[in-house]
Amino acid sequence: MRRTLPALLGLALLLTLGASPGQAAPRHEPDRAAVPTPTLRVSVVARGLDLPWDVQALPSGRLLITERTSKRLLTLYRGRLTRISYPTSTVWAQGETGLMSLAVDPDFQKNRRFYTCQGSYRSGGGHDIKVMAWRLGPRNAQATLQRRLLTGLPTTSGRHGGCRLLIGPSGALVVGTGDATVGTNPRNRASLGGKTLRLNRFSGRPWPSNPFIRSDTLRTRYLLTFGHRNVQGLAVRANGQLWSVEHGSDRDDEVNRLVPGGDYGWNPVPGYDESVPMTDQSLPGPQIGARWRSGAPTLATSGATFVSGRKWGSYSGTMAVAALKANRMLFIRFDRAGRLVGVRTPPALRQFGRLRSVSTAPNGDLLVTTSNGGGRDRVLRVTPSA
Repeated sequence: MRRTLPALLGLALLLTLGASPGQAAPRHEPDRAAVPTPTLRVSVVARGLDLPWDVQALPSGRLLITERTSKRLLTLYRGRLTRISYPTSTVWAQGETGLMSLAVDPDFQKNRRFYTCQGSYRSGGGHDIKVMAWRLGPRNAQATLQRRLLTGLPTTSGRHGGCRLLIGPSGALVVGTGDATVGTNPRNRASLGGKTLRLNRFSGRPWPSNPFIRSDTLRTRYLLTFGHRNVQGLAVRANGQLWSVEHGSDRDDEVNRLVPGGDYGWNPVPGYDESVPMTDQSLPGPQIGARWRSGAPTLATSGATFVSGRKWGSYSGTMAVAALKANRMLFIRFDRAGRLVGVRTPPALRQFGRLRSVSTAPNGDLLVTTSNGGGRDRVLRVTPSA
């Protein structure tokens, strides 16, 4: 079919701004045209790491770091890495699963608590994924287990472990999980796999305003959303909205705005059929479509955080999303209604290989982990400058 010049120009604009086929065209924000775009300066703050999964800042200026396969828990202070003693024998590491996400308690200066999501052994044999609460000792050298907050997150071979943590604006602990490559998990509300969950970070009980809190099944009470494949990122927007980032199959990594009780449409049955759509609109009931998707091929999007502050200029308000396979950082802008506006992939963050996690430092800089393996990994600091 012959296309007119306006149609071709429209298609070029769509591809430039990052929409995928079948996705609504990004919207302009003309009021941001005069906002300056800062230069992104990337510095290496730690080297010699092996598959660091997450990095989070502590109030003291230290950074807390997990390594997935080595099971090491580390602090970084003034360029020096120090290993924290804790019972590593309790961590099960295989494939994509091991010592993974971190969250630091908002009252850390008083209670010294932090949280991990990790592969673990079951007392009766086998393994699962657990969410654990720890207390860091006064000398930052030892971590003591305070409570197993949530157990029974499914895992099989170690694929699709999910395991992202976030403390939301209400104080609830939010957990993103993978489907463990079991096709029935995402839509089975009695399974914790392929979900986002919400719980009390001290007691481990389901959060009282969860959408299925009145269910007769305890596990169902933890559910915030369902129908996910492998949730790798969680982020909270300035307006309090919760968002997730999800690995696609051979297409359609997704960024989703989380709506309590929402079905996000992943249903790879019978068996584990990865040819089905990431959001299958033919399923019973309404399914919630992604706010951004990669199309084909996937980028293997992972950790995410929203960027804010005047020093970020035209990047302020975007979601920074780390990508593993694509070796880059995406800065995705959504309008106030959550509709896609556009995507930037700055060259400064396309020279460090696979990027796994991104978090926000106290001064608004970004902290990023690489995931290249072989002791070649780093923690990066991204600082915007005029």
